[in-house]
Amino acid sequence: MSSIIKIGLPSGSLQEPTLNLFAKAGFHISLFKRNYKPAIDDPEIELRLLRAQEISRYVEHGYLDCGITGRDWTEENGSDVEVICSLPYSKATSAPTRWVLAVPEESPFRSVKDLQGKRIATEAVGLTKKFLEKHGVQAEVEFSWGATEVKVPDLVDAIVDITETGSSLRANKLRIIENLTESFPQMVANHAAMSDSWKRGKLERIVLLLQGALNARDKVGLKMNIAENQLKNLLSTLPSLRNPTVSHLAQSDWVAVETVIDEKVVREIIPQLKALGAEGIIEYPLNKLVY
Repeated sequence: MSSIIKIGLPSGSLQEPTLNLFAKAGFHISLFKRNYKPAIDDPEIELRLLRAQEISRYVEHGYLDCGITGRDWTEENGSDVEVICSLPYSKATSAPTRWVLAVPEESPFRSVKDLQGKRIATEAVGLTKKFLEKHGVQAEVEFSWGATEVKVPDLVDAIVDITETGSSLRANKLRIIENLTESFPQMVANHAAMSDSWKRGKLERIVLLLQGALNARDKVGLKMNIAENQLKNLLSTLPSLRNPTVSHLAQSDWVAVETVIDEKVVREIIPQLKALGAEGIIEYPLNKLVY
């Protein structure tokens, strides 16, 4: 029985949000300059910091037991791995990233059909070729080592690039004409690791904590006290508090109410709570929410 599970974490744009997610889940990770092996405060976990593009291959071949990488890169690599779960987070928002086909703003091209016989640069060659084949388009697809946005129109006719908000493409005066696919990070595992009962159990516990951290994102807890004869009115007036925890206080005829709500509605709800007679209203942040 192994007492160590090897996990690959993505470097680059996903590194900081991934480390923040692990911190919310209760794991403290320390980085060292020019070192791809971060330290973690769990002796049963060994980390490797790698490019997301590579992680699914190392997981497939057993160099890693599991790892976090985009669904797009697992598909691009054709990796035979077990997908444990999706982890919906990204570098700037909670929205998925997109692989898009983009051309210069002044380009006459309006759809993928217009790129018949043209040249396209991308880091995701496999995804791009599959997309072109699906639409019956033959075009030259070349691998881009980076700075893909600057290659049009002088070097290529179009690019396929990854974007989250589209701001970088707009800054480079590019226009999106097609969406190829959307992608969230996924936790993927090696089949042999998943057949090991200890590693499977350890990974399932880690995933539970990571998902709990994601569930708590953009939510807060609210606590308040209210006269018991006002409780029914409070619950019927504020649908968001339909299923709170209600407990009696030492003070006769008063109850404590505790619930979880979306953070964005707190500023509207708190004044309403006060108007309904609630007192001692406390808002507090959440690290994990496990359903």
